[in-house]
Amino acid sequence: MATTDRARPRTSRVRAWMLEGLSDMAGHQQGPHAVPEPAHKGQRWWRVMCLTGVDYFSTLGYQPGIAALAAGLLSPVATIVLVIVTLAGALPVYRRVAEESHRGEGSIAMLERLLSFWKGKLFVLTLLGFAATDFLITITLSAADASTHLVENPHLADPLHNQELLITLVLIALLGAVFLKGFLEAIGVAVALVGAYLALNAVVVVVGLWHVVTEGHVITDWSTALTAEHGNVFAMVGVALLVFPKLALGLSGFETGVAVMPHVAGDPGDTDEKPAGRIRGTKKLLTTAALIMSVFLICTSFITTLLIPEKEFESGGQANGRALAYLAHEYLGNAFGTVYDVSTIAILWFAGASAMAGLLNLMPRYLPRYGMAPHWARAVRPMVIVFTLIGFLVTWIFDADVDAQGGAYATGVLVLISSAAIAVTIAARKAGQRNWTIAFAVISAVFLYTTVANVIERPDGVKIGACFIAAIILVSLLSRLARAFELRVTGVELDSMAERFVRDIASRRIRFIANEPDNRDIAEYREKIEQIRADNDVPSQEDFVFVEVTVLDPSEFEAGLTVRGEVMHGRYRVLTLESSSIPNALAALVLHVRDTTGRIPHIYFEWTEGNPFANFLRFFLFGQGEVAPVTREVLREAEPDRSRRPRVHVG
Repeated sequence: MATTDRARPRTSRVRAWMLEGLSDMAGHQQGPHAVPEPAHKGQRWWRVMCLTGVDYFSTLGYQPGIAALAAGLLSPVATIVLVIVTLAGALPVYRRVAEESHRGEGSIAMLERLLSFWKGKLFVLTLLGFAATDFLITITLSAADASTHLVENPHLADPLHNQELLITLVLIALLGAVFLKGFLEAIGVAVALVGAYLALNAVVVVVGLWHVVTEGHVITDWSTALTAEHGNVFAMVGVALLVFPKLALGLSGFETGVAVMPHVAGDPGDTDEKPAGRIRGTKKLLTTAALIMSVFLICTSFITTLLIPEKEFESGGQANGRALAYLAHEYLGNAFGTVYDVSTIAILWFAGASAMAGLLNLMPRYLPRYGMAPHWARAVRPMVIVFTLIGFLVTWIFDADVDAQGGAYATGVLVLISSAAIAVTIAARKAGQRNWTIAFAVISAVFLYTTVANVIERPDGVKIGACFIAAIILVSLLSRLARAFELRVTGVELDSMAERFVRDIASRRIRFIANEPDNRDIAEYREKIEQIRADNDVPSQEDFVFVEVTVLDPSEFEAGLTVRGEVMHGRYRVLTLESSSIPNALAALVLHVRDTTGRIPHIYFEWTEGNPFANFLRFFLFGQGEVAPVTREVLREAEPDRSRRPRVHVG
């Protein structure tokens, strides 16, 4: 017995620790069964920029090499095209997204408003699948690239040879451990890593530019070879536009920039509906990060193309996937190069932090609200464990191969940016902003072209994204099915007439009749009462209150319930409700009446005609169907004490 007593508190402590994260992510919407906790005040915008920057800035670890392989001598020109698209395309789009969707849902929430019912939910689940592809592959690809940098360091090449998979798994586990410790600690780590990494990169860039300037023949040799290969400037620009989709990884970071928006501190006068300070801070975050990255991208592509032999960029070359590290070792010595490697490894490892933060902010905003995830999915720590385990699986499937995951990463990034561009185009059109509508439409066309070109070039990215989408939809529907009999109503509110009906009937036996409204004429109500009395042998002196539920959007899962009372034909009292599900609304009403009056209500149904399984599918998909038994099951789950459970009568 003593052992059992000790086990229970330990289990309770573990459960409390796991669910402690319900308020750890600022701005989370909590479910009806969650204990409200005060939200964090937020962080300065530049600190949050470092969190999203560990993903965005860390691409410097491999972007110059990707550009060199894709464009060759044209790498600086192709990178300038990338920077133009970044500053003139992605940045304005996401600044607008920050205005339109300031709770961190990003463009997904903007597009969700365009579609209702199940087609809207499936559309959102599809976009969440691409978001999961983007964020999870960010975690696994960055950790894999960090392990590659570690293994290829001259001092560690021999003892760590062929250990990339194990190292990557360890790095992902360490990332998960940081988030289990607490989200605020992750921001502190990000600030330190980004500061050190950008400073070291600035040193490498300055030294590289110095060598380019002092070795004058380098520029001459490059320009001569470039002219000989492509002829004129127009041909160069044309080729640069064609290879641009291969450089799309340099656009990563914008979606996580808005996903972590709830962590940006606002002004004292900010409200949940109009957080002007938070929006302004997020715009500063996005703009500053884009400008910093643009400068580094241009400078690094220039020095790596001019100073590194072309063969070193190829597979097996010393600059493959680590061009700046190659320059650090070559021009600043192995000591500085090793420090640079450590910094690169650290930021690539922690690049998954912004992706993890994006997942923790995005998924709990949709799936639990749709009933497509358990309530604990709103808490940080259980979800960290889930995402870490998925990261292990993805790493094992791809054997920690960076190149194999690149297609899926680029596809996820481009689909989300394209959806954001389309969303802001629609928002500008609805706002009557003609010039912005045209501008955003052009930007949308550019990103759609880039997405299609990337899919044609690397179709494996769509296949991997489709696997994530299929997994999310399957798990979501199974979760919705498992939670079908939950009491989904977050609160019940009665108007004055409805309260008067309840007070009056509470002095006797509380009897409700569940009625599916048809013509609502006097004959309908009279015949219904006669049928209920005949089927259930109720004395004629007993009176009833009708309850009628209108189903609005059956795809919704949780919502409040407003009850209105009205007198029909001068004699029949009717409570009218609007809900996503008839059985859940009726169960919530009778439980509320029981709790407010202290008396056990009775509710009367007639059996639904038709096949029971078909009727259950109607309930699952459309909120109606097998009403009587489902109402009873919802009540059974909500109230385990049979003596306190409202009575259900079916005839």
